[in-house]
Amino acid sequence: MNSAALTAGGELAGRILDVLAEATTDAPGITRVSYGAGERFAHDLVRKEAEKLGAVARVDVAGNLYLTLSGRDPDLPALVIGSHLDSVAHGGNFDGAAGVVAGLAVMAELGARGIRLPRDLIVLATRAEEAVWFPLSYPGSQAALGLLDPQALEARRSDSGRTLAEHMLEEGFDPDAARRGVPGIGAAQIAAFIEVHIEQGPRLVTAEAPIGIVTGIAGGFRYVDAKCLGAYAHSGAEPRFARHDAVLGFADLVAALEIEWDALEREGHDATITFGRVQSDPTQHGGSRVLGELGFTLDVRSAEATVLERVEARLRTILAEVSARRGVTFELGQRFTWQPATMAPALIEGLDRAATGLKMQAPHVPSGAGHDAATFAGAGIPTGMLFVRNENGSHNPHEAMEITDLDQAIRLLLRFVTDFDNSPD
Repeated sequence: MNSAALTAGGELAGRILDVLAEATTDAPGITRVSYGAGERFAHDLVRKEAEKLGAVARVDVAGNLYLTLSGRDPDLPALVIGSHLDSVAHGGNFDGAAGVVAGLAVMAELGARGIRLPRDLIVLATRAEEAVWFPLSYPGSQAALGLLDPQALEARRSDSGRTLAEHMLEEGFDPDAARRGVPGIGAAQIAAFIEVHIEQGPRLVTAEAPIGIVTGIAGGFRYVDAKCLGAYAHSGAEPRFARHDAVLGFADLVAALEIEWDALEREGHDATITFGRVQSDPTQHGGSRVLGELGFTLDVRSAEATVLERVEARLRTILAEVSARRGVTFELGQRFTWQPATMAPALIEGLDRAATGLKMQAPHVPSGAGHDAATFAGAGIPTGMLFVRNENGSHNPHEAMEITDLDQAIRLLLRFVTDFDNSPD
């Protein structure tokens, strides 16, 4: 499929993404800091583009942006297409933003075809989805639904050290109202929430499929400051029986969790277990020392809550066994958790029907990464999600989504929203 075959909405999406890339370039990638200049530029840009399409714009107390194309009956719950516009530092241009511009593209196609939906269509651009800036899960979308934990407003941004409340206020929003739980939209006002996002793994590339229908979003738990504590000793003088080697204790932990992961996969469960950072103290370690302390992070994810519970229980057993065998101790430190989210079966069926009607290949895929869609699903709102094929992963400058693939998602979304009120019960 070449650019000449793009829908008008696809061409609009491509143009907006190009402007975003040029305006927020931060070599070697792009940077749109949550509640910072890049995110602000992106929100202003999509607002202007939506208003050209006849949408009405408003923001809530946390700065989430609602772009509403009115339907025939404004009292009906709305269809909402949404994602985020912030990015990680030096990341790619498509993570989050592709989903927002896909929503604008659907608006453009409806206008071009003279279609007015029975209900409002809202494109929602959320704030602060990327947890690299604030150590929080989806504060923007939580605030949109009035569900933000008041304590979250005291979280500090990683680059500035200032709180979420301070940054929110600086951008012209109302953290006090967010603290009180003033929502931007109520769950009862949403008939369905759909998020479009680049895939952050290789499944669609491997399947040679331009788009995929997401079945669920993984939940998980993470320890960000864990330690294995042993005792420093001379590498030549300390015999094996007397050692308390932090490296060997940590290695046993890794090997045992790998065995557990193998067992989960044999039983047909999806999960990931990641030691994302392993480090020792450069002022203490050395080529002739037994290591006495090793720090690490542990990140465990699955869309199945029972799997997360199983891994957590197995972890505790492993730590006790390794501690006894190696003469070390483990301190896991603070634990962060987030819940799995299952996409609504009725919406998956609707997306399947749209794909079949358009003769598109759209396999079902899981999401190992978190997304704003998890907030809406967790609030009991019917939620669906589309992935767009993307090489080289995300959160890096080498994201490689093709606009022709995004255009396929736009076509599918257009069919989905126009058929929504004609779907079988």
